[in-house]
Amino acid sequence: MVDLTDRQPEETDLTVTRPIEAVLIDIEGTVTPISAVRDVLFPYARARLESFVAEHGAEPAVAEALAQARALEPEADPVASLLRWSDLDEKVTPLKTIQGLIWREGYAAGDLMAQFYPDAPECLSFWKREGLPLFVYSSGSEEAQRGIFGHSQAGDLTGLFGGFFDTRIGPKRDAASYTAIAAEIGLPAGLILFLSDVEAELDAAAVAGLRTCQIVRDEDGTVASTRHPVAMTLHEVSRLFTLPQPA
Repeated sequence: MVDLTDRQPEETDLTVTRPIEAVLIDIEGTVTPISAVRDVLFPYARARLESFVAEHGAEPAVAEALAQARALEPEADPVASLLRWSDLDEKVTPLKTIQGLIWREGYAAGDLMAQFYPDAPECLSFWKREGLPLFVYSSGSEEAQRGIFGHSQAGDLTGLFGGFFDTRIGPKRDAASYTAIAAEIGLPAGLILFLSDVEAELDAAAVAGLRTCQIVRDEDGTVASTRHPVAMTLHEVSRLFTLPQPA
């Protein structure tokens, strides 16, 4: 567990009373049901992984992911490594890259349609219209993130976001990842609000100086944190942090 006594005070003390100037969001369990990823997206990619690599293995993005898999497990067949990581839900970049590419094909073919909690598209769109910059940080690849937001029942939502961050910037439970994201966004960490359902991720963000709020969805069975503000919807986030909210 991250020690929150390590939380960086320099920016937080100066910005805690200032308005939020950007929102960084997780995806699974925050704006989409966990079941939509666990029971739909993961099995879809798992079932097609071997044939996809066989067909596209020479393409640059796939070849790079296979090389990364070999580097992580030099004695193993890279496809076998990818399959095992998929079964274990490992947050490793080569697997996330391949999954994102497979899902892109699925979205294009009409096999997949992203599911969002009803409050998410409404609030995110309203925040964007009101001039609040939005960013995404997920263990899924940037390709996968764009696929989810680009193929929703509410339409293409990718234009709402100023940037997408994945594991290439660092692990989601590492405070340094959030420091790097704040630098990329170009704001003091204390002016950025991070939304996630995972307490360990929120702990890491807090150590980096970000403001935090846990999203607790009944459908996902999320256990409420005792260390972070808690909201059940993005509407509640708006009220807690005085963000713009639809009438």
